[in-house]
Amino acid sequence: MDSRHFLQTALVFLLATVIAVPLTKRFRLGSVLGYLLAGIAIGPQELGLISDTGGVATISEFGVVLMLFVIGLELSPQRLWVMRRQVFGTGLLQVLGTSLVLGIAGFYLFGLTLNAAAIVGSSLALSSTAFGLQILAERKEAGTPYGRQAFAILLFQDLAAIPLIAVVPLLAAESTTHGFNPWIVARTVGVIIAVVVGGRYLLRPVFRFVAKTDAIEVSTATALLVVMGTAWVMELVGVSATLGAFLAGVLLADSEYRHDLESHLEPFKGLLLGLFFISVGMSMDVSLLFQQPQMVALLVIVLVSLKGALLWPLGRLIGGLDRRDSLRLAVLLACGGEFAFVVLKLAREQDLITPTQHGLQVLAITLSMAFTPLLVALLGRVLGSKPRKTRAYDTIVADSPRVIIAGYGRMGQIVARVLRAQGISFVALDHSVEQIDLVQRFGNTSNIFYGDPARPELLRAAQIEQADVFVLASDDPEASLRTARVVRRLYPGLKVVARARNRQHAWRLMDLGVELPVRETLYSSLKMTRMTLEALGMSAELAADRVERFRRHDAELLKRQYLVYDDDARILQTTREALADLDQLYQADAEPEAERERLKPTHVTPDDQDVTR
Repeated sequence: MDSRHFLQTALVFLLATVIAVPLTKRFRLGSVLGYLLAGIAIGPQELGLISDTGGVATISEFGVVLMLFVIGLELSPQRLWVMRRQVFGTGLLQVLGTSLVLGIAGFYLFGLTLNAAAIVGSSLALSSTAFGLQILAERKEAGTPYGRQAFAILLFQDLAAIPLIAVVPLLAAESTTHGFNPWIVARTVGVIIAVVVGGRYLLRPVFRFVAKTDAIEVSTATALLVVMGTAWVMELVGVSATLGAFLAGVLLADSEYRHDLESHLEPFKGLLLGLFFISVGMSMDVSLLFQQPQMVALLVIVLVSLKGALLWPLGRLIGGLDRRDSLRLAVLLACGGEFAFVVLKLAREQDLITPTQHGLQVLAITLSMAFTPLLVALLGRVLGSKPRKTRAYDTIVADSPRVIIAGYGRMGQIVARVLRAQGISFVALDHSVEQIDLVQRFGNTSNIFYGDPARPELLRAAQIEQADVFVLASDDPEASLRTARVVRRLYPGLKVVARARNRQHAWRLMDLGVELPVRETLYSSLKMTRMTLEALGMSAELAADRVERFRRHDAELLKRQYLVYDDDARILQTTREALADLDQLYQADAEPEAERERLKPTHVTPDDQDVTR
């Protein structure tokens, strides 16, 4: 390919992407559909701007390899263990049940061979992770019961795609040799074991050696070398290259270099994965939609209805969802997914399915993905949101409060009880009707009011200008940050004491000028640690000293990491350095002379007792 033709091809790809992807995302149809439409438009069947579809497909397949590697990086054993019941319960049943039903339908209704039916049924059982997670995020339903269940199922589907991709060449070999070939299976297993064992003992030393060079470009090159090298070894012995990339990712999932690798590969993965979906669109036989519209419509209806019909009882019986959430789960995951394109393309190349069968299935998957956002939106309008109690904001009657408490949950109530006992006037605001109703059942609510503390007019009604302290005790990090922005902008001189969910939340509050946010679980954890040390036989004084030293050390670490909290690599580095420093500190404390000096009575300053550190 000459340079002029290469530049022309690159410009066509970029122009099609810039036009199609923003349009589909604007209508909440997802970027995957935008890439597919861009490929259809510039492909040989429509505008004919790109003719070398084979060359494009070869390059774009590396995007799938990188995607599988990144998925492997994210699948740490700890994460899977926490979600084991949902992932390996509902997820496993969904994939097995849907694969079986769709495979039987393909064998009896559409005349597929047994091996082809098994591959097609399994690939169609996978839903679109990109569409599902995007829709949940846009509708702010990722934290709902059905959202968490959908995430678990999608996570298992990503796992199931790996062996499915690996088994396609085996089924193709079996269909050509008319029997089971134990040599192929043994070779595959042997190569996988060799990659796992070799990677376990070679990869970490290699990355440790490269990290010492402190050169970003070398780290990126090493990451690409690992992915491409493992994929090449697997492909050399007749195993899927994507399986090798996935194994390489899994081997590094618990490595300290995981985040660094992911940051280096993310730009390559995004671009090449988009190129892959464009190549799928270019290879789509759109004429089939006009030549066999009834067959395409039947495939879409069978796919969506059968998957939905199987997902609904799984959500009800296994996932413990109510009828409404089970229906939402079924509609969200009833479409086909990105991995089906990968599996079906491989099946076509291995002659398990014909080009016409491949074209019809790709069209059906694409249409099911296109209809999903529309069906979810329609279902949302039909079902509506769960009924919530609504009422107008309370009229606030207060007499020059010294403290304003935003959020009257667990922590806000404790602050209020102490202030009331001390005779300090305060006003508490909470945006939850249920919480206010619950509090009112116990009386003593003369200064507790319903309202959104992020609204300036409500703060003025609470006489915030008379207050000395603003206590930000909301348990919702986003609501907390929203309120903090308003208070810091309108009342910059007001002292803010803020509750933080975790370190990331604390750093974002510090960005807004909130000094030393109180992490909600830190001090209870320190108390438990002290009690544990005492239960093990350590004296109360020594246990208190050990815990206090850790608290101060962690407070300093929080401040240091705040300066680099948007840099994952620096966060990992400072964490490792802090662990080493803490070990040295405790070792020095163990010296007899230091032990006697430390246990001498000393004057405790108020700063030492500041629990906000």
